[in-house]
Amino acid sequence: MSRVRLLIGTRKGAFVLNSDGKRKKWKISGPHFAGWEIYHLKGSPVDPNRMYASQTSGWFGQKIQRSNDGGATWEPVGDKFVYDGVPGTHQWYDGTQHPWEFKRVWHLEPSLSEPETVYAGAEDAALFRSTDGGQTWAELAGLRSAKGHLWQPGAGGMGLHTILLEAAHPERIVVAISAAGVFRTDDAGKTWRPANRGLKSPFALPDPDAEVGHCVHRIALHPSRPGVLFMQKHWDVMRSDDAGDSWHEVSGNLPSDFGFPIDVHAHEPETIYVVPIKSDSEHFPPDGKLRVYRSRTGGNEWEALTKGLPQKDCYLNVLRDAMAVDSLEPCGVYFGTTGGQVYGSADSGDTWNPIVRDFPAVLSVEVQTLP
Repeated sequence: MSRVRLLIGTRKGAFVLNSDGKRKKWKISGPHFAGWEIYHLKGSPVDPNRMYASQTSGWFGQKIQRSNDGGATWEPVGDKFVYDGVPGTHQWYDGTQHPWEFKRVWHLEPSLSEPETVYAGAEDAALFRSTDGGQTWAELAGLRSAKGHLWQPGAGGMGLHTILLEAAHPERIVVAISAAGVFRTDDAGKTWRPANRGLKSPFALPDPDAEVGHCVHRIALHPSRPGVLFMQKHWDVMRSDDAGDSWHEVSGNLPSDFGFPIDVHAHEPETIYVVPIKSDSEHFPPDGKLRVYRSRTGGNEWEALTKGLPQKDCYLNVLRDAMAVDSLEPCGVYFGTTGGQVYGSADSGDTWNPIVRDFPAVLSVEVQTLP
């Protein structure tokens, strides 16, 4: 029987949870790096026991940790992230120019084919790559040439938070930055272009056709259809059918189109999941009811998934990297909350159960399906 491993990053450490294919009982390991913020940890698709974790602290700075045994033990690797050449400036909150300054790694994305290659999305927004298992890092500096002087931070900083790799197009990388937008390369990171046509941000950008400056919260794809992208924006749920060349809204009947995570069913490319939040100033579920919404039509038509989730007096948030989907049948869906709960569904979202209730605030959730 297949096994499932959850990788949970929190405000106070990392946790590794293991279960069999039934996904009813979980063995918890952790906290690893207790007391540290773990923005993200993820395993390699090539070697599932190879994992990377972003460990960060306002006092002690950025560390990258690596495990070669499925999270049982960890070792520090390279933590030198240096912008290529003269970094220049980007736009600040008040519209003035501000120097590029490295703060932390928001997201780690191991290569789909090379066990020693891993990408890191940083704040201030940049994409770094390591080809030696995280020992050394080099910036793919062409990204910041895509109108980087016009990028500016969102409320949580100017972070590169999503990195999408495609097995069908090995030289294509799609990234998302808050608050700059979506960017795509088709030559393995040498050159980049904005991929934001169709996005509207009327409160932040007076130009309705602005190429950059959009606060994209998360993008997702299904491996069988890499040209179809789904997006949870600051406001609006969006879809692209041409790899980001153009976008159109699919928010439909959602109670709010503000939120952070978005993910795609493992076996149904038109089935997507979001967690609506009331607004950009009130980061909790509408009406105090925690509801995951599922669309089986690629957007526009949504159903609330509530069985097993609190439906009163629930005032927490689900962050952008805190949802994941396994590849078992039926597909499992997982998410973590700022209240420290991790919920799982072993039936594609029809019913939910709390896997843990009392973790620190959850920053990220990833899942591995193991033989």
